[in-house]
Amino acid sequence: MAKLIRHEGIVEDEWSVLRFPAKEEPLRKQAGKPVLFKLTGEASATPDEIANLAVPEGKTIIPLPLWLARSDELAARLAAATLGVWIDSHESPEALAGSLDDLNRFAVIAVNFPRFIDGRGYSIAALLRTRYGYRGELRAIGEVLLDQLFYLKRCGFDAYALRTDQNIDDAARRLRDFSHPYQAAADQPLPLFRRQARGLTA
Repeated sequence: MAKLIRHEGIVEDEWSVLRFPAKEEPLRKQAGKPVLFKLTGEASATPDEIANLAVPEGKTIIPLPLWLARSDELAARLAAATLGVWIDSHESPEALAGSLDDLNRFAVIAVNFPRFIDGRGYSIAALLRTRYGYRGELRAIGEVLLDQLFYLKRCGFDAYALRTDQNIDDAARRLRDFSHPYQAAADQPLPLFRRQARGLTA
């Protein structure tokens, strides 16, 4: 079973992440350089791929397009708390929020980082926590590196599936890279000067 980092430590990951079959995408270039991430709004899968993707038994985190297209079929799994959903970096958290009366019915929402240099997942996480009030497990998946953990936490993530070449035993320390961040963020709504004035930094 894979390992997962939570703020309380390293735990066994009870959830599997369901993905569409990988596609061979042509390499796009702009000014002679490869374009590394997808365009906003680019389709994740075809209707046939969405219709034919089988959802396994057990705790499963499914792609957002699959949930949007087949939510009626999957409602029982959601009610049984054996269904989560993941959002790709080019997808919209608004679409997920609009598909359900309460996002907190999902036990897990994951955000995919297809490349570690693609920062859109940070904004998705912050929106889920602050604008849409999601309080469940918010998980970072994909190319998640140790260097990112502290900043992911600041945006509201509380679970992390590291890229396989990362040293998971170093994760707890990296979540505490800075003792008292100055700015307000999803994990701490008060900036440092407000916390000091209220005696909350001891």
